[in-house]
Amino acid sequence: MSDGRLPVRRRWIGWTVGVLLALLVIAIGWVTVRGIGAVNDLQQVAKGATQLKESIASGDLDGAEPIARSIARNAASADDLTSDFVWQAFGVVPLLGPNFRAVSEIADIADDVSTDALAPLLDVASGLDLASLGFSGGAIDLAPFAAIEQPLGTASTALSAAQVQARRIDADATLPPLAEAIGQLRTAVTQAATAVGSLHGAAVLLPTMLGGEGPRNYVLAMQNNAELRSSGGIVGSIALLHAENGRISLQTQASTRDFPPLDTSLPLSESTIALFEDRPGRYLQNITSIPDFAEAGETIAARWTGRFGGTVDGVIAVDAVVAKHLMAVTGDLTFGPFTATPENVTDILLSEIYAAVPDPAVQDEIFAQAAGALFNAALSGGNPKALLGALADSAAEGRIRIWSAHDEEESLLASSALGGTIPKDGPDGTYVGVLMNDSTGGKMDFYTRATIATAIGTCQGLPTTQVRVTWTNTAPADAATSLPAYVTADGFYGVPAGSTRTLIAIYGPAGATPSHVDQDGKEPGVQTAVLEDRSVIQHEVSLAPGESTTVTVEFQGTGAGERLTEVLHTPLIEAPDTPRETLTCAS
Repeated sequence: MSDGRLPVRRRWIGWTVGVLLALLVIAIGWVTVRGIGAVNDLQQVAKGATQLKESIASGDLDGAEPIARSIARNAASADDLTSDFVWQAFGVVPLLGPNFRAVSEIADIADDVSTDALAPLLDVASGLDLASLGFSGGAIDLAPFAAIEQPLGTASTALSAAQVQARRIDADATLPPLAEAIGQLRTAVTQAATAVGSLHGAAVLLPTMLGGEGPRNYVLAMQNNAELRSSGGIVGSIALLHAENGRISLQTQASTRDFPPLDTSLPLSESTIALFEDRPGRYLQNITSIPDFAEAGETIAARWTGRFGGTVDGVIAVDAVVAKHLMAVTGDLTFGPFTATPENVTDILLSEIYAAVPDPAVQDEIFAQAAGALFNAALSGGNPKALLGALADSAAEGRIRIWSAHDEEESLLASSALGGTIPKDGPDGTYVGVLMNDSTGGKMDFYTRATIATAIGTCQGLPTTQVRVTWTNTAPADAATSLPAYVTADGFYGVPAGSTRTLIAIYGPAGATPSHVDQDGKEPGVQTAVLEDRSVIQHEVSLAPGESTTVTVEFQGTGAGERLTEVLHTPLIEAPDTPRETLTCAS
């Protein structure tokens, strides 16, 4: 006869379930309380970061120090709250786990940045009079760079590591508010890493490159984005800079008219010839079509010495949008019949000048005046902190490329964004690229716009990276008659006035091969080439005013399908949208 008690085994199971439920409730409460604390800490970090940026920008270093200490305190607290074994255990829970892991990783990044990057940066700021880096009478004091090189290097290394860690967070698996926060974190860390990396590179390279160990000569090539080339735009004007003991002077200015086409091309790589024949080796204007600026810079130097002689220690290429960034610091400029402001200088240089000044020779004179006025304004009266920031912003957008004839310097440049070389894929990231080169023969790219979407996944059982480029001609419907013939090219190269014709080259991850190519769903004829170990597919696209087209290329195999895939592209007047989309297999 039963005494009403459960068997021992069933009681044991009941107790076990009860204990587990109790532990689960406790664990949920534990991570909830700690999660609230961590989120609050991270919100304080974000708020402090904004305040810190404002303090440093205003030169209030005394005020920046306590803000930095507060950031470090909150970041360390958030990291501590999200690194215990209970929190980490919730990180493996299906669906919810990625959110816990993401918060923990964000806290870890914040702690690392505050400890390993922020502290040395503040040491630099507190121990250095930024005015000593100023441009006074065309001279830069090179002595302070030795003091800041090591701490900037430490900070740059920490920020680069944080950038990689932020990219590795799987934002797609998190809840929308957290995914948005991750996106903001990535942007902030990337901007900081780029700016500090540029400053560190400057601290390493400037003492020698600006003539601290002997005079240097550099060719400055100014690119016009209204007629696109791979690294920004056609070479519109060119000059020689002389640097000695930190003093920079403008020696010689020239135009493309001073460089007639060569009968025999300069040496070019096989990939350049495959994409553009020998034109970059014969025409100065086309040298920046060369995808790798290490090759382009050396070729520009050869053209200069072939025309003017002398020795060239390096080449600096900048595009017209850099003027906008610099003028935000230097203020308005007057050249020719124009008074330019930061808001209208791009429109003047890339569009309005052609309607106001029909004579190309006079245009060249005005471009030279504009370059000289901007150069003198930057070297004589710019706020040093703001100028460095403007140059860092321009470099981050890919609008400054530098090649050095000195091997040690070129090695450092080639490994940075300033070098403009074809990137290397690795565990920290995979790259794809889109290069635009105008073949209209006018200045119609003032009206072109782009969207470059990427998607990764699996198609037909193979890892796949898809690149989709949408190219649009926004010129007015009456462009053939309303725009100057110099802008439309007036059909001289076989393109109807008002239309655009563009070579769009898409390269894939290292080792991957193209598995599908189409333009608006059709399979057009294309050119193929190889950039180092990257396959390249190039389309020629023609668009009437208002028309748009979409080119899609899928790459499969080795290197494809990597989540950490980043797109590089020709710097355009207006930066293209670069969304990451869900893969829909075209092949």
